[in-house]
Amino acid sequence: MKKQLLTLVFSISTLFTFAQDRITGAPFATRSEVIAKNGMVATSQPLATQVGLDILKKGGTAIDAAIAANAMLGLVEPTGNGIGGDLFAIIWDAESKQLYGLNASGRSPYDLTLDYFKENKMSKIPSHGPIPVSVPGCVDGWYEMHKKFGKLPMADNFAPVIKYAEEGFPVSELIAYYMGRSAGFLSKYPGFKETYMPNGAAPKKGEVFKNPYLANTFKILSKKGRDAFYEGEIAETIVKYMKDQGGFLSMKDMKDHTSEWIDPVSTNYRGYDVWELPPNGQGIAALQMLNILEQYDIAAMGFGSAEYIHAFVEAKKLVYEDRAKYYADMDFNKIPVDWLISKEYGKERQKLINPDRASRAYPPGVPGHGETIYMTVADQWGNMISLIQSNYRGMGSGMTPTGLGFILQDRGELFSLEEGHFNVYEPHKRPFHTIIPCFVTKDNAPYMSFGVMGGAMQPQGHAQIVINMIDFGMNLQEAGDAPRIQHFGSSEPTGGTMTDGGIVALEDGIDYEEIRKLMHMRHKVRFDLGGYGGYQAIMYDAKNGVYYGASESRKDGQAAGY
Repeated sequence: MKKQLLTLVFSISTLFTFAQDRITGAPFATRSEVIAKNGMVATSQPLATQVGLDILKKGGTAIDAAIAANAMLGLVEPTGNGIGGDLFAIIWDAESKQLYGLNASGRSPYDLTLDYFKENKMSKIPSHGPIPVSVPGCVDGWYEMHKKFGKLPMADNFAPVIKYAEEGFPVSELIAYYMGRSAGFLSKYPGFKETYMPNGAAPKKGEVFKNPYLANTFKILSKKGRDAFYEGEIAETIVKYMKDQGGFLSMKDMKDHTSEWIDPVSTNYRGYDVWELPPNGQGIAALQMLNILEQYDIAAMGFGSAEYIHAFVEAKKLVYEDRAKYYADMDFNKIPVDWLISKEYGKERQKLINPDRASRAYPPGVPGHGETIYMTVADQWGNMISLIQSNYRGMGSGMTPTGLGFILQDRGELFSLEEGHFNVYEPHKRPFHTIIPCFVTKDNAPYMSFGVMGGAMQPQGHAQIVINMIDFGMNLQEAGDAPRIQHFGSSEPTGGTMTDGGIVALEDGIDYEEIRKLMHMRHKVRFDLGGYGGYQAIMYDAKNGVYYGASESRKDGQAAGY
């Protein structure tokens, strides 16, 4: 009997030990990847992920599902995006076996000129109110993508958001927090309280929130299409509201808006082709960083080592000086993109890095010639989309057109007012943009669609994800959960030269001995709990014919497949 009891105790203790073991292999907190055969959706909010899945199951393409999920995100996560903002996407088309890039960012008003800022003695463009508002490009972007790659009627893609907007949804803790913060300074603008504070205050966690104005806007789009937003009744409402607030958007600004299909650009990093969109976004900064870091044996340095963090931060400093000088609307400037992302230029810039000491400043290169959301979807046919969309500064400008249920973006703040600067303010010009989607191919086949949210963190995040997977051998989820590095310099977000070396912010999980080594190398290190962006990713396993999904554990993100 005693022997039997001892055996039972041993069996129970063994069971509990196995149940508590971490099997993912990472020393930091993480979770397993999601794996599915027919389709995958990864967004920053579970309700939006489920909407995307429903569209896939209904027979929609990845692009249909992305449009539906993005529309839903504007409702459930208005603190990061909405139809008053801009959109960028990289799409893998399984039929043609090639990548397509879409720049759906809006332009500045025709009637606002640089003289206005001079006359009003403004040294920078304000962050909120009517002045930083540019034309919202998101809706046109949806219709462009749908025309080329959609299968279901747009009314079907908009049906879920209409239903949720009318019936309401419970607000999550994170979104309630950010809505509460925004309400404190945006509630002074007409239309904000009526839309986002129906009971006199921003909704709390778990409170069911409805947006009937937004539901009606989507009903108009479902019946009348894209032109209702840029030429019809929605455009008229936006323009009247903006004029009442002292803004400059006109019917001509709205009517003349167009998205642009563009070719993504790439660099090869250790056998993998990493694709970004060219400026006016900042995507090529990630490619520039990877070209510099490819000169090092990153794998031998080890994840979290002072040697690796130093090389990463110095590469970032070099690249962001180019970013501050050159990245702008390519319709107004001859941007040396090919030169900036070339291997030769990467090797040239890497030589400026001192392996033992942090720099205080770097000059930009001289040519030898001439709170955001990210989401990704894959479907049963092999199509994949990497999509990012934002209002800028969380909920945007605060300009909430009467009865429409959304806020207009404030991207115009990112123009420079310095005459002669590539990104200087000009009428009908696209501002420098921080939001960037990413795509990775291997041997001319889709490998990974991913993004990392968070302003100037985005190229840094892109480079870290690629390095985590390729150099450090992490899986898709571990690559996003691993402690992140973020460097802040005075050249962000729109210009200026860094002169003080900036600050290295490190997420919890980096060994303190490595931090001490960084300090001895004269890095200014800050412990930081937040501000590292959000991550969503889908990877295609061609051997088994399945998708892997990963999502941001720091936010509300969810990856799900079927």
